[in-house]
Amino acid sequence: MPRQAAAPAAGTASGRDGPAAADPIRVLIVDDHALFRRGLEMVLQDEPDIEVVGEGGDGHEAVEMAGELIPDIVLMDVRMPRRSGIEACTAIKDVAPSAKIVMLTISDEEEDLFEAIKAGASGYLLKEISIDEVPQAVRAVHGGQSLISPSMASKLITEFAALARRSEERTQQVPAPRLTDREMEVLRLVARGLGNREIARELFISENTVKNHVRNILEKLQLHSRMEAVVYAVREKLLEIT
Repeated sequence: MPRQAAAPAAGTASGRDGPAAADPIRVLIVDDHALFRRGLEMVLQDEPDIEVVGEGGDGHEAVEMAGELIPDIVLMDVRMPRRSGIEACTAIKDVAPSAKIVMLTISDEEEDLFEAIKAGASGYLLKEISIDEVPQAVRAVHGGQSLISPSMASKLITEFAALARRSEERTQQVPAPRLTDREMEVLRLVARGLGNREIARELFISENTVKNHVRNILEKLQLHSRMEAVVYAVREKLLEIT
């Protein structure tokens, strides 16, 4: 059953005794191991800016609860009964488009990583990370960053190179959707791993303008996530990874 959020303390969110506090980041935890779920919940509930709004044990529950709770972040395992995390990822994007999904898993298989990115995941972290790093990861992804465990990032870069080589070998290519010069600038900075705030500072534009550019890029390329946009861009030679 989803946890119910506690009522705001007097004089905080009400704004009567001071400025309204920022809404906490709403997190849904999905893993088939109850002990692991409980451990994540205990860590995250100590963070004043993060609220665990629910937890589920498989991909089917993940989709159901995401549609009901509309979380900001979904922390989800890849391999679960009834419905995998990757299958659930695609379905969650339909019922809760604003939710950002972070795969938190023991699977270091390249195929799982690539399929998760294609399904719209904003992060892929191995469970070998310190439990104390999870709140930081939640904040980073909520702020617009994409996160991949270092050992998995090297595999992704290898795949980038393979995609580029295969692209060169193609005898016929369908013209890629044209991005504006500014959208190309934003895409290059996304490829470097910068979040919306950092991109805004780099280009001397507002964070909202960056969000609009990223949304336009994804719509033009018919993609679902920042990471998938970078994969597509490398494959279509819209930018180079050096």
